[in-house]
Amino acid sequence: MSEARPIVVAERPVSGTPRPYEFPPFERRRLPNGLGLILVDLPGRPLVTASLVLRNGAADEPAAEAGSTVLSARALTEGTEQHDAIGLIEVAERLGASLNAQAGWDGYTVGVDVPVERLGPALELLAEVVEHPTFPAPEVERIRDERLADLLQAKADPRRRAEEAYADTIFTLDSPYHRPAGGTQETVEGLDRERLAAAWRRGHDPERMTLVVGGDLAGLDVAAMAGDLMADWTRADGAQAAGPITSASAVGKRFVRVVHRPGSVQTEMRIGHLGLPRRIPDYHAVSVMAAILGGLFNSRLNMKLREERGFTYGANAGFDLRRAAGPFTARAAVHTEATVPAVLDTLAELERIRDGLVTDAELRAARDYLVGVFPLRFETPGAIVGALGGLVIQDLPDDELARYRPAIEAVTAEEVHAAAQAHVHPDDAAIVLVGDADAFFADLAAAGIGPVSVDREVVPGHETAGPNGGDGAG
Repeated sequence: MSEARPIVVAERPVSGTPRPYEFPPFERRRLPNGLGLILVDLPGRPLVTASLVLRNGAADEPAAEAGSTVLSARALTEGTEQHDAIGLIEVAERLGASLNAQAGWDGYTVGVDVPVERLGPALELLAEVVEHPTFPAPEVERIRDERLADLLQAKADPRRRAEEAYADTIFTLDSPYHRPAGGTQETVEGLDRERLAAAWRRGHDPERMTLVVGGDLAGLDVAAMAGDLMADWTRADGAQAAGPITSASAVGKRFVRVVHRPGSVQTEMRIGHLGLPRRIPDYHAVSVMAAILGGLFNSRLNMKLREERGFTYGANAGFDLRRAAGPFTARAAVHTEATVPAVLDTLAELERIRDGLVTDAELRAARDYLVGVFPLRFETPGAIVGALGGLVIQDLPDDELARYRPAIEAVTAEEVHAAAQAHVHPDDAAIVLVGDADAFFADLAAAGIGPVSVDREVVPGHETAGPNGGDGAG
């Protein structure tokens, strides 16, 4: 009896028509003290997420206290006036709940996930953490020491060193974005419980807070629960309205900065410049353009550097959209001998998307992908609540999520081209390379990409030295 012959598919399957999806409707309210409330009823979702959102991020902290916002979020759940850290964990476990707090560049969130039947006591616990944190000194010292150890590890990690060097390179020194959100060794060493408490109080203003609750809320008066617990909250001493964020480019013309790592077999590559804030009129065209350039597996950048040239396991590019303009970055880790060709190929792809129209196939693939994965982002109440918190932090309109898919589907090739011309600038890009400078410096200088400097020692002040001990200018 002969074996069955395998069936060979003659053509690759193509993506189907995206299924209909509507972002869940939600209701906005406001308590008498100004605290915002967003409720989203999700029938059949018995695990509820409640998240208090503050428009107070690392971009709002004093430069000398960089890292205080992120570390204060880590310390917030370490103790209250009623419970120490262990006591908080025990109370949460009895409710079947999990407490969390986190902060980033743009905002600060304190949340709880809990079965719906215990939402009331969980909100009481959340209110306790928000109103009566103690920031115990021993826990603050532990968290600070963990961050300092993490900073030492970052120096030894080429990927993280590249990210930090890149941010330090493209942003001016007066921009918070030139440093890590978690702070530097110099600033973190000076943080104590008073500074972390001050970072928390800076955002503690009910008029700048919003409680977002999502899950199966049938039969629950969540607004009444929130009112009983939070209506008497007042503005804390030291609270400040969010001011303008400095986000300015330190790049006048294209240049190369190399962080030398002797013997490295790979080079971490970052190419780009100052990017965009989240609130822009061509957001959807930018999203499609970025997907075509470096957001999909079959993006131009990945197909060139990985599939065609075999330089890397993966390459990507995109915009980090924040309240103020974040970075635009093309990224890849390439083997050392491919460093200069990879840089040239990446610059060529940035020029190509800027200079010509994308194809119908590229446009269709990017739009279908973005439209198709959109519902997958919101499979849990936590994800939906997080997205609504993003609307609050970025001050976006209520219909932003509901109109996302139709807006993406409507993007044209001409709009993608206009977005690339307006926002991609390879001639003014900074090129940051973390790798063995001795192995590729001669080829890099000969390529004529731009002036080259080499950091031969990675130190907190980022002092630089060229290949022969000079200032590194080429």
